[in-house]
Amino acid sequence: MQFFDRAKIYVTAGNGGNGSAHMRREKFVPFGGPDGGDGGRGGSVYLEADPGMNTLVDYHYRQRHKATSGGSGRRQKMHGAAGDDLILKAPAGTIARDAATGETLADLTEPGQRVLVARGGRGGLGNTHFATSTNQAPREAQLGEPGEEREIDLELKLIADVGLVGYPNAGKSTLLSVVTAARPKIADYPFTTLTPNLGVAVIGDPTAGDDYSFVIADIPGLIEGAAQGVGLGHEFLRHVERCRLLLHLIDGVSEREPWEEFEAINRELEEYSPQLATRPQIIVLTKMDLQEARDRWPALRERAEAQGIEALAISAATSDGLQDLLNTTAQRLIEIRRDEAEALAREPVVSTETAGPVLRPEPDDAYTVEREADGFRVRGKRIERMVAMTNPDNSEGMDRLETQLRRLGVLKALEDAGVQPGDMVHFGKFELEWGDEMF
Repeated sequence: MQFFDRAKIYVTAGNGGNGSAHMRREKFVPFGGPDGGDGGRGGSVYLEADPGMNTLVDYHYRQRHKATSGGSGRRQKMHGAAGDDLILKAPAGTIARDAATGETLADLTEPGQRVLVARGGRGGLGNTHFATSTNQAPREAQLGEPGEEREIDLELKLIADVGLVGYPNAGKSTLLSVVTAARPKIADYPFTTLTPNLGVAVIGDPTAGDDYSFVIADIPGLIEGAAQGVGLGHEFLRHVERCRLLLHLIDGVSEREPWEEFEAINRELEEYSPQLATRPQIIVLTKMDLQEARDRWPALRERAEAQGIEALAISAATSDGLQDLLNTTAQRLIEIRRDEAEALAREPVVSTETAGPVLRPEPDDAYTVEREADGFRVRGKRIERMVAMTNPDNSEGMDRLETQLRRLGVLKALEDAGVQPGDMVHFGKFELEWGDEMF
């Protein structure tokens, strides 16, 4: 079975509905005036963490997802229906990034967490909004705003309290199968585990309410060079990044010396991420039912104690030492969580009076003008939205657009940049030809 922990998807939010330019026409009601309704908003696209999912396999087979568009406005000031939002489910631990910019859009760490990744377009205004004392019968109505489109990279990093690391055949899968209900594939040859496995270990009596549980991730065996991507290193190392505690399993009957094996894996963890090197660890020597492992245990324990690292010895085959390992792991996790809570409580609240410059988002009407090979490009959220929602076939709408662009300084900025009649000016996906009649 293949473990799908990466995917690329294309999401499109719904377009806003067009506004209506309808004029009221009823018997015995002369000069009825405008009564066109507004368009409905387009549906947005959300990512939501689903505790029932553990891979991104669904998005491997279906990459394109689109929310529904809003309905158009109608006569008698009736608004168009709003488009339905689209909720895309993903496993907890999924990170979504904009494929074009690398911006992190969502980091789903809690079940049920929902994050907007593509916003639906606004509905266009009907002609009732454009009536004035000097223009009581406007024929102008806005087009609906196009919904956002994004190419998104999804990456799943397992969320587990405890990560099992070590060389292939160190006994990680066997330990997971014994202390949890997980049933990973187990065999006596390297790289039996090709996908991460999760299991839940329970300490105490759940029926009495004094139980404590934690999630264990069996990370496939690492090898030297994993941090550089040798073998399947990069594919698996990232799954230990979220673990609070690492159980470092060492094969008690391996050809390698136990402490050298421990240091070799730690070097791979540190090269991949310096933060992993500081993650709390417990050394676990396995296969203590064999005499060779029992002979190696005293020297390893002494070396670990000298370094201030806790070390335990177990035999998954005979269950020797397993309860002590579970109790110690649970106690360490309780301490780690308590320390995390205390550190969070100690974080000072930064006052804007004493802190450095406050970073604020750009104003909605901010814009830039750039020269391109085929003309000029104007970038700006509000400017691009205004152009997209203006019907180029409606003279009243184009006149209003020119007035708005002139008031915001866009036309002068283009003139200063050297625009000439006949040049194409790009606004997002739309383009207009610069000319005396147009502007």
